[in-house]
Amino acid sequence: MRLFSTLVALTLPLTTPLLSAGDDWPQWRGPTRDGVWGEEGLLSSFPSEKLELRWTAPIGQGYSGPTVADGRVFVTDKIDEPEETEQVHCFDADTGKRIWSHAYPCDYAGIGYDAGPRCSVLVHEGRAYSLGAAGDLFCFDAGKGQVLWTHDLQDEYEIDMPIWGIAASPIVEGDLLIVPVSGKDAYLVAFDLKTGEERWKSQSDRGNYSAPIVVDQAGQRVLVCWSGDRVIGVAPATGKLIWEHPFPAHRMPLGVAAPVLAGDLLFITGFYDGSLLLRLDQQRPRVEEVWKRRGQNELRTDALHSIISTPLVLDEHVYGVDSYGQLRCLRLKDGERVWEDLSAVPKARWSTIHFIQNGATTWMFNERGELMIARLSPEGFEELSRASLIEPTRGQLNQRDGVCWSHPAFAGKHIFARNDKELVCADLSAR
Repeated sequence: MRLFSTLVALTLPLTTPLLSAGDDWPQWRGPTRDGVWGEEGLLSSFPSEKLELRWTAPIGQGYSGPTVADGRVFVTDKIDEPEETEQVHCFDADTGKRIWSHAYPCDYAGIGYDAGPRCSVLVHEGRAYSLGAAGDLFCFDAGKGQVLWTHDLQDEYEIDMPIWGIAASPIVEGDLLIVPVSGKDAYLVAFDLKTGEERWKSQSDRGNYSAPIVVDQAGQRVLVCWSGDRVIGVAPATGKLIWEHPFPAHRMPLGVAAPVLAGDLLFITGFYDGSLLLRLDQQRPRVEEVWKRRGQNELRTDALHSIISTPLVLDEHVYGVDSYGQLRCLRLKDGERVWEDLSAVPKARWSTIHFIQNGATTWMFNERGELMIARLSPEGFEELSRASLIEPTRGQLNQRDGVCWSHPAFAGKHIFARNDKELVCADLSAR
């Protein structure tokens, strides 16, 4: 492995320091991994059609969203010259100045959409964990960038590589880092957070792209994963299978959205496979199917056929983006559509919006690089304000003048977002 720096951060003049007391965004989908942002004192509308940027920093291509912890911003990317190389970067959240970078050679042979890593860097108790698209797993000292331990998962676990590569962000539970590896007899592998030692491996399912979550069920912790074959619940301390529910891929495994917990219900959605609602039994650890709906194909859908974005569940309703960008509201109890709206993002195959809930408002970042403040209810989509944040680029998708598919981070009353050329930061605090 080689350690070297290749980027120089561009900083803009600042007069006010970024609020250090704000909530961090240390992992994919935020502090509690559920798309909820708890900060107050935010803008209720944007002052202009384009957000003023606090700072920008040049980066390469990649699908991974930034994360923020302890005054630092972490993001990964990929460069192709002089050889395929993935990079992990750490920037100062206040200024955009690069603190450290680590680069290593990688091989994307057999991986479709080769613009870069998918998984967000996870930061926990002073360590930063990154996972590349080809299975390169690293643990860094978050402040200094020193490699503390590493694994070549493809070599060690004989990965049956999913066509889109390794995309499910790992999760921390107790003293373990649990990684959806998609290896032979090792769909899931748990590593000691400090040493990197393997603690357990479990299951032999086909790979998928959906990140796991951990729920409380029947008095115990349960790791919930959607593989290419089924939805499973395993004991996070041991990897032992607790329950399973078949949900095999209709055409190919294409589940990107994470399972969404709403009380004792789990909502799951995929591009080809439609929607599934499971009920978690709280008397003993098992699940039962409430309903399952799938349309005829990706154009004639039923319920919700989401691709990249994870939906929200609010007040007994599901809000998400269907296969061609249709913003939909469903009744949670049966999956019936309440309304559909086509104004939030232009209609196109795989068109994407990321949802973040802050109090009574929903912040929505669409693939055109636009940030929206909205209210979602059974009555409809109420757009309160919209502004351009960052330009779409063609690395992630060489269609429709490019896209912004990476999930943004929200921390210190700021937003951090990336495309295939730059990482940007904008102030969202009320003035």
